[in-house]
Amino acid sequence: MAEVEIPKTHKACVYDKPGSISAVVQDVETPTPGAGEVLIKLTHSGVCHSDLGVMTNTWVSLPYPTQPGQIGGHEGVGTVVAMGPGTELSAIKVGQRVGIKWISATCGSCFPCLEGHDGVCFNQKVSGYYTPGTFQQYAIGPANYVTPIPDGLDSADAAPMLCAGVTSYSALRKSGALSGQFVVLLGAGGGLGHLAAQLSSKGMAHRVIGVDSKSKKDLVLSSGAEHFIALEDTPDIPEAVKKLTGGLGAHAVLVLTAANPAYASAVDMLRFGGRLVCVGIPEGEPVPIKGALPQILVAKALSIVGVAVGDRKEAIECLDLAARGIVKVHYRTEKMDKLTEVFEQMHKGELQGRVVLDLS
Repeated sequence: MAEVEIPKTHKACVYDKPGSISAVVQDVETPTPGAGEVLIKLTHSGVCHSDLGVMTNTWVSLPYPTQPGQIGGHEGVGTVVAMGPGTELSAIKVGQRVGIKWISATCGSCFPCLEGHDGVCFNQKVSGYYTPGTFQQYAIGPANYVTPIPDGLDSADAAPMLCAGVTSYSALRKSGALSGQFVVLLGAGGGLGHLAAQLSSKGMAHRVIGVDSKSKKDLVLSSGAEHFIALEDTPDIPEAVKKLTGGLGAHAVLVLTAANPAYASAVDMLRFGGRLVCVGIPEGEPVPIKGALPQILVAKALSIVGVAVGDRKEAIECLDLAARGIVKVHYRTEKMDKLTEVFEQMHKGELQGRVVLDLS
């Protein structure tokens, strides 16, 4: 393959005023890959609600506030253009398409990594939070942790699968729901929700009940949900779920929205032996899950699990499902200079599906 000319500087979306919704396009220095790293010329990056939380410093669980100059983003897809020292034996090669995930690097030696739970590595680097993210034209990634993109899968389609897709996939697997069982998706019309609806109904043969605002009904039903419950028109959502499930409730409920009210109603939607899967992280001060009383959990044999992101194996499996057409991202593309506007729409809850930045 002919050698690619690498510019000394490139365009990046920078958080200039962390704590507020503001991103500006600036020229930044193009990095040189270090030992074990590759340099990726990015073409697309998905925009995630997690990016909004990092930008606005509303995730109080994060250890430090985001600093001015941070380049956000963690759903980047591009082509490897340079290899650092020590990558000669890597399976990743120059010219190959790869992706950068929320966790951009792991240590490989902590207990979670050793047990295959790299998604919760104790020494993880987070793309877009104290590590330069994917809202830029060139980025660094570890040769042993970037995700190969399958041939035939468009880069813009692949980008949201690196976080929204794999997180939804991992959450469904950890829900314990079997084919033919009822799964409720709270936030079914969002970036994660519409992918979870497809993965759940088409990939795992669940009976999906989608819950979201009525403006997202068509998206949710077209994504494979068997039933749709509109928030505005349903005063008692748990009761509506029970009516759709023969009075028993769902086998699993996934909270895919960053809303405390969604968690507050989730436990009451479960049948005996059901499982609540926590995915969305509410902003502001942490609030306990209403209704998660020990007496209820014990009496109904319920369980609650949390899912941060999927591991690298699940990322590969999820991308394969997308390459085979089982799941398709509903998205629109925008240029880099529209990022602030996109975040404003996200903050207002106006987005349907996903937004992917065209980084060209």
